[in-house]
Amino acid sequence: MALTDTAVRNAKAGTAPKSMADDRGLSLLVQPSGGKWWRFRYRFDGKQKMLSLGVYPDVSLKQARERRDAARRLLAEGIDPGEHRKATKTMAANRTEDSFEAVAREWFAKFSPRWAESHASKVIRRFDLDVFPWLGGLPVNEISSKELLAVLRRIEERGTLETAHKARQNCGQVFRYAIATGRAENDPSVALRGALPPLAGNNFPTITDPKAIGELLRAIDGYSGSYVSKAALRLAPLVFVRPGELRQAEWSEIDLDTATWIIPGEKMKARKKHVVPLSTQSVAILRELYPLTGRGRFVFPGERSADRPLSENTVLAALRRLGYEKGMMTGHGFRAMASTLLNEQGFNKDWVERQLAHGERNAIRAAYDHAEHLPGRRKMMQCWADYLDKLAERNAEPSRKTAAT
Repeated sequence: MALTDTAVRNAKAGTAPKSMADDRGLSLLVQPSGGKWWRFRYRFDGKQKMLSLGVYPDVSLKQARERRDAARRLLAEGIDPGEHRKATKTMAANRTEDSFEAVAREWFAKFSPRWAESHASKVIRRFDLDVFPWLGGLPVNEISSKELLAVLRRIEERGTLETAHKARQNCGQVFRYAIATGRAENDPSVALRGALPPLAGNNFPTITDPKAIGELLRAIDGYSGSYVSKAALRLAPLVFVRPGELRQAEWSEIDLDTATWIIPGEKMKARKKHVVPLSTQSVAILRELYPLTGRGRFVFPGERSADRPLSENTVLAALRRLGYEKGMMTGHGFRAMASTLLNEQGFNKDWVERQLAHGERNAIRAAYDHAEHLPGRRKMMQCWADYLDKLAERNAEPSRKTAAT
């Protein structure tokens, strides 16, 4: 049973330390001396750990829960909140106007106004989570390639190789800005070209075996995380949009009556609007979710604030919780899954490519509007959803075929 303000305020000390549980790992430790300490217990890399969140009444129950939620978001990103705190404190003690963080924030303030908002938020979040805690307080002119590589390896080891490559690129931009402004003499990121495993183009880990897909869908159905996260996880294989497009979906973009989701061009990689026909299964998921999040802006709001979408790695973290480790499946993998099987099943390649929102390389074919293939794509999306339903049935005979007529 969750704690209340009254229960916390009236908690009495005993002859031995007493722990009062709240929810989702948060507890209040009441010492014999009368002191009351907030603690958050969690597991990381298979080890039980504990993080102190402050002392009551300086930290209220509401504030303790907010700090717990912040720690849980770090865990969802694959980051140990305890180690993150230690690194942040160490760097904070050493920050100067020529520190890496100071220069990086100056660079960001100068150039980010020209970027798309979604891109800017990803860049600064990447620095905040993965770079500043370890390099932020160091003088920008004294950071070695070895120190930068240690940061990149830490990102790589949690299964986010693409993020590691982007972090190296962003750090290089900061170092070059520092050189241009007279605060550094070299760019240590240059020496790290080739130090990270290469990205295999768009070949994200995926599952294409029908039996294994059925197992994945049943695992998703049994997911015990938040209702919003589960809804996003259930919808992902049905619409197979990019993870960023999914988590940033807004109710204003979706018409449940016409079963259509129109993603604005500013959210798309190619900067052109994208029409997503919704199957009856997709509409059902969204109708179930609407009473919970429909009054807000985002279809899948974040845990801490309804004004922000789910964390960037929510779907990936959920897959990891379900046992799908690095190299097995990713949020992008649902796109590869659909692309592989829909092409094998004989669907019109133009329908598949349009649905994946891939840029058309042929100039003549690129001239055709997305809506030209909408009737065919709508039929294809319903066939795909029905096919996934059959694979999810425990006694179904797995097959790679469906109706593609």
